[in-house]
Amino acid sequence: MPTSIDPPPRENEIECANCGAHVFIELTRCPECGVNLYEPEDEIIDKYHGSSSSPQKGIMDKLGDLWRRITGKPYSAEEVFGDALNQAALYQDLLNKVGGDHGVVERLIAYESDRMPEANRYKWLQAAIQRWERDNRIIGSSKVD
Repeated sequence: MPTSIDPPPRENEIECANCGAHVFIELTRCPECGVNLYEPEDEIIDKYHGSSSSPQKGIMDKLGDLWRRITGKPYSAEEVFGDALNQAALYQDLLNKVGGDHGVVERLIAYESDRMPEANRYKWLQAAIQRWERDNRIIGSSKVD
C-alpha cells in the first residue's frame, strides 16, 4: 500500500532531497531549487544553518544565490545543466573516437571508474579519452607502411 499520493519517480528519475522534485537522473543540479543532487547535504546545511561548507564558492556566487531566493528567479540553464552538457560533449567525443560503439564507450568508462572509484563520471570520461588517444597514438605510430 503506497504511503504517499504523489507518484514515485520514473525509472530514469531521482527525487531531489531538498524540494522533492522528480529530476532526470543525468542532471547534477535540481532545476527547481538548484541544489546539487548527488551531494545535497552540504547545500542543505548551508541553506538552513548559514554555514559555508564549500570553500570554492565566492562572494558573488553567494550573493547570486541570495538574490535568487529573494526574487524567486530560477537558475540559468548553464548553471543547472552545465555538468550534464559537459559530460554529454565528452561522451559524444569518445563515441566518435571509437566509431559509434556505445558498448566500447561504457567499457572504457567502467575501466576508469574501477581505477579511480573516488572520481566522478566527468573525470572518468576525461581519463577514458586520454587513454584512448594515448593508446591509439602508440598503435598508429608503430604501424609499418
